[in-house]
Amino acid sequence: MTVPIASSGLADLARAERDFRFLIQCFREVLAETGAAELARDLPVDETQSPGAAGHERFVQACSIVFQLLNMAEENAAAQNRRALEASAGCAAEPGLWGAVLRKLDAQGIAPADIAALLPQIHVEPVLTAHPTEAKRATVLEHHRRLYLLLVKLENSVWTPNERRAIRDDIKRELERLWRTGEIYLEKPTVADELRNVLHYLTTTLPEAIGWLDRRLLDAWDELGLDTGARLAWPGGLPRITFGTWIGGDRDGHPLVTPETTREALLTLRQAALELLRVRLRELASRISLSDRRQSPPPTLTAYLAAAQASQDPALQAALARNPYESWRQAVNVILARLPDGAAQQTYATAEALATDLRLLGAALRAVEARRLCETDVWPLLRLVETFGFHLAVLDVRQNSAMHEQAVAELLQAAGVEADYTAWDEARRCAFWDDELKRARPFAVPGAPLGDAAERVVGALRVLAEHGQRYGWAGLGALIVSMTRATSDLLAVYGLAREAGLAVLTPDGLVCPLPVVPLFETLDDLKRSPSILASFLDHAMTRRSLAWRQSAGQPPVQQVMIGYSDSNKDAGSVASFWGLYRAQQALAAVAETRGVALRFFHGRGGTPSRGAGPTHRFLNALPPKAVSGRLRLTEQGETISQKYANLITATYELELLTAGLLETYALARQSGEQPHPLEPTLDRLSEASVQAYRMLIQTPGFLEFFAHATPIDAIEASRIGSRPARRTGKRTLADLRAIPWVFSWSQARFFLSGWYGLGTALDDLATHHPEAFAQLCHAAMRWYPTRLLLMNAGSQLLLADAAWMRAYAELVPDATVRASVLDLVLAEFERTRRWIEQVFGAPLTERRQRTALSMQLRRAGLTALHQRQIELLAAWRAARSLPDDAQSESLLVDLLLTVNAISSGLKSTG
Repeated sequence: MTVPIASSGLADLARAERDFRFLIQCFREVLAETGAAELARDLPVDETQSPGAAGHERFVQACSIVFQLLNMAEENAAAQNRRALEASAGCAAEPGLWGAVLRKLDAQGIAPADIAALLPQIHVEPVLTAHPTEAKRATVLEHHRRLYLLLVKLENSVWTPNERRAIRDDIKRELERLWRTGEIYLEKPTVADELRNVLHYLTTTLPEAIGWLDRRLLDAWDELGLDTGARLAWPGGLPRITFGTWIGGDRDGHPLVTPETTREALLTLRQAALELLRVRLRELASRISLSDRRQSPPPTLTAYLAAAQASQDPALQAALARNPYESWRQAVNVILARLPDGAAQQTYATAEALATDLRLLGAALRAVEARRLCETDVWPLLRLVETFGFHLAVLDVRQNSAMHEQAVAELLQAAGVEADYTAWDEARRCAFWDDELKRARPFAVPGAPLGDAAERVVGALRVLAEHGQRYGWAGLGALIVSMTRATSDLLAVYGLAREAGLAVLTPDGLVCPLPVVPLFETLDDLKRSPSILASFLDHAMTRRSLAWRQSAGQPPVQQVMIGYSDSNKDAGSVASFWGLYRAQQALAAVAETRGVALRFFHGRGGTPSRGAGPTHRFLNALPPKAVSGRLRLTEQGETISQKYANLITATYELELLTAGLLETYALARQSGEQPHPLEPTLDRLSEASVQAYRMLIQTPGFLEFFAHATPIDAIEASRIGSRPARRTGKRTLADLRAIPWVFSWSQARFFLSGWYGLGTALDDLATHHPEAFAQLCHAAMRWYPTRLLLMNAGSQLLLADAAWMRAYAELVPDATVRASVLDLVLAEFERTRRWIEQVFGAPLTERRQRTALSMQLRRAGLTALHQRQIELLAAWRAARSLPDDAQSESLLVDLLLTVNAISSGLKSTG
């Protein structure tokens, strides 16, 4: 796809600065009134200020709050300017949203009826995870939410001066609460703590955002005049939105996620979903007060109530005894009584049974011409049932292929098979599974003792089997195999599922009721992925399982997860980006030849080096053949609060995702797959960049440099997530998770994972292929993939800072290592900046104005914080060698405060 060059408006930055100054003045007053007048005076807001209070013990927390207020002001300003633009220029003015997408599709000649037919084919599923990148406590996030709502409240022009003063007082009250609250986790959060945090979004902002999202689509459709003969069918004709989570199911290197943890997570999600629906049904019952004497209930409603009466169920009898002559309300009473865990003898077995009754209720309103009440009261609730079901979010279970391998070896040992599965080659493993999966027998006798790996793996799958058999499969997600490197890694999961009772015996043979999903992560795994997927899809059990889960009238769907994080750590940003693109092209072709639809699951992180970036640009940059209309993607750590903490922003983010997928899907179907002239250039850039990147990480002393020039050791000692920073505890780059890898480079202002290798690749292209370089300069910003790659790298370069790189490098004790690695990094930094600016044809500060101007407001505070963090790192590392750990523990708390504050200042962790 091509993209027009457009300049982005910067009006919201001026508004953000105005709001920021207002909030800072309120904060200064709070500080002065609570005995911190020196801090109030010396808050590092302007570069002209000298932070005289930098030695104050609470200076770091004050800086952190300053950045949090700036982030809040920027979020609100962006939201308010979007609203103002839409009010003045119409719904199509803001790129990436419903109005702009619908107008674009209409201009491309796609008829409204065809757009309406595509909408229900769209299915997006954000998957909320708890990777350790959210440095702020849930309590602090709650204070932020209240502050944000007060800032939004001030936007209303109806307030009198006294009322505005009262709101200002409320803001100061929340600021004082924030100031008096501890910023960081003093103990690691448990998995249950992380789940509670995610439940907040799933039960508060996100249900409301779904309703706003639908309303905005319908309004845009009408405003653009697309309803002539093609009015959208609501709610059945709208895109499908569901949610997933890994919390309680992600056991890849996470010893605290036990089978019992998974069981508790599933039940917690179910209880929260039912409570959400119970509250909404009670609200509906209070509103739907139609009198039978004003309008006669239609026969369908009368028959529904008669059937409830005839059931002889005391709970349903009691529901019908309330609200006589109000049949619609009585129907809601019956529905409430039939919710699971309710009083009725026959409760709903599935959410779809509840949805069927709500459709009947809505139709009964429309039958008496009460369409407005149906669309206001019933259809939004039906939409929530279809979105959240009785499970709120599907729970995926992820485990590493190496753990599965060990579990199979232990099961074979328990079964008396004298063979070492771990020593078998791929051909022998696949032949073994071909034969073994024809049988329904388990390996081990029930109750037989198993090894540790087998107990953990089979125990987790047994929990899923029990839950599915009791409550149905709707709340269970995928069985994700991280580090998938061969077909046998996937077939082994079938055998383990059979062992756990997580298999269904059909006349044709065994099937697995849950999708087994490969996760391709490293560059080599991505290159092998097409052949792995081909042999997996050709396997008899895969074909049976896909058919068993297949929806009527739809092709079978295979989910494939691709990892942005480990491929970046393994090969650098350019090779990762392009390796993922090429892999998606090849995987889609493999599936297409077999009549299978792929549902890609994008394992994106919170930074551009881990796949993040503007949602609509990310979607537009996908290979057209890889866009099926079905999409999953991870939302990790701090990105969850950044996107979904506030209703306006949550709606905007969901709209970017859903409207963006519609645009990409519709245009891909229209244009087909045509190789772009820049694809060979990206092949060259990828090859050259990975060589430069790997030369860096293989430089003698590189890991020593990384260990000292970044706060990786402090991050590993932090309490910001339940999951260990390393998979097995080995002190190797391969074992280190990608999140702390990116987090630590960003803290020290290298942002190395977002740009390293690109400069060398561009230099090589310009030197040896000048015609290709000239073509890149001409067309880079007109093709979505190159535009996204270069814009993301440009943003990371602006966040990086050579002066701070040098300052952190002084912490490296070996002068030879320090000089050799730092010289490589700084040379590549300048090279990358120079070549990117040549491709852009303008300085980075002009091309990425928003980032550059935002950083100006942050520079003073970051300067003070980096200085303090470097001092604390040196002191803490020295104290760790002492026999008394009290001093090192005290220094660590202060150090982690700087980590928290810098991440707020950069709006970036991992």
